[in-house]
Amino acid sequence: MKTSNGVKIAIFSDSHDNLPNLKKALNFCEKNKITTIIHCGDLCQLTGLIEIWPKKLDASIHFVYGNADYIDDINQHAKTFKIFKIYGQTGIITLENKKIAFTHYLTKAKKLGETQKYDYVFYGHDHRPWEQIMGKTRLVNPGNLAGTFYKATFAILDLEKNKLELIILEEYKPRTF
Repeated sequence: MKTSNGVKIAIFSDSHDNLPNLKKALNFCEKNKITTIIHCGDLCQLTGLIEIWPKKLDASIHFVYGNADYIDDINQHAKTFKIFKIYGQTGIITLENKKIAFTHYLTKAKKLGETQKYDYVFYGHDHRPWEQIMGKTRLVNPGNLAGTFYKATFAILDLEKNKLELIILEEYKPRTF
């Protein structure tokens, strides 16, 4: 997706079936024309996401399993929700010549970062927004959409500008007409 604001992707983690917060994050993506979403696990069930998906959001979701995911539900419903791609425990994609890896756990994320094969490695699990530079790799936890332990957050990455922004959900107030 190219806009005057660059190529942007959204990074979610640990939504834990908090559908109101997930809907706010998806509405942000729709409003900002985000076409790629990475979810670092603990969505829990895919059925809720399908039910609240904004009609005008033209995006794909790249997903890895977390420890709280209902894998049978996710696998079953992913067959009909074609924009949802499951990678298992670790996902690897390339966008705008940037190599991106994502997983749920910090230990796996650090191992991926240590290889220096990736520009970005995203992870979740502990719900804490965090960034660490490991050589050429930016290791990033976007926080959690559930709003447990910490405020509900997600990240936006502008790939053209190499700029990462943390979105605090309570500060994002979409307008409705």
